[in-house]
Amino acid sequence: MHFKLLIAFVDDDRAEAVLDAAREAGATGATVITNARGEGLKAAKTFFGLSLETQRDVILFLVEEHLSRQILETIARIGEFDTKEGKGIAFQIDVEDAVGVSHQMAELVSKVEEEI
Repeated sequence: MHFKLLIAFVDDDRAEAVLDAAREAGATGATVITNARGEGLKAAKTFFGLSLETQRDVILFLVEEHLSRQILETIARIGEFDTKEGKGIAFQIDVEDAVGVSHQMAELVSKVEEEI
């Protein structure tokens, strides 16, 4: 079985919705890193040196490669990445090897067989 790592930078107020939608799309779990900060094309606004930008969460999903595109598109739709500026980004990278996922294999096999 081959995996992809999906990395999503999400406004913290959208993180739970993204997590729920990704699980419905086939993700079997995630790791959330809270209170990340990002900057896009426009510099962040400040008030007396304090950032007025909302905090972001970084969400890491290790997913089976056949499910990765569907999950990525779901994350983008729920996170409103393509419809509203500055809402976040998500991307996927290949994973050469992974350990600690054997307990998820049975569920992944049935989901992948449904997709193929």
